[in-house]
Amino acid sequence: MTDDARVPARVHTRVPVRVRRALTVAGAAAAALALWTLTGPVAGHGPSAQTAGEVRQVGAAAVAAAALAAGLAGWALLALLERTAARPARTWTITAAAVLALSLAGPLGGAADAVSTAVLAGMHLLVGAVLVPGLALTSARR
Repeated sequence: MTDDARVPARVHTRVPVRVRRALTVAGAAAAALALWTLTGPVAGHGPSAQTAGEVRQVGAAAVAAAALAAGLAGWALLALLERTAARPARTWTITAAAVLALSLAGPLGGAADAVSTAVLAGMHLLVGAVLVPGLALTSARR
C-alpha cells in the first residue's frame, strides 16, 4: 500500500516570459561567440570585414554586441507586435526571417575574403536560428 500523503505534489513552475526571452537573447550571443571562437582565433584566421576601404578584424566584443543588439531589437519588436498584431508570433516570424535575409547583405558584401564571408554569414544565420523560433515560442497567444 502506498501512502498518498508521502508523495509530493507535482510543482509546476512557470518561467516568466522576460526570463525566457533574456535566455534566448543570451543564447543567440553565446552561439555566435562559440562559432567565432571555433572558426576564428583557434583556426588562426579571425573573420575580417572591409569598411571604408580598410580591413578590420571582427572581435569577440563586436560579435557579442551585434548579437545582443539584434536580440534586444527583436524582443522589442515582438513586444510591440503583441500589443498591435492579431497574430504576433506569426507576424514576428515572417518579419524576423525577412530581416535575417536582409542582414546577410553585410557579410556577403563587406567581408574581406571568402573565409570571412562564410564565418560572418554563418554567425548571422546562427543568431537567426536561435532568435526567430526562440522568441516566437515566448509570444503570448491570443
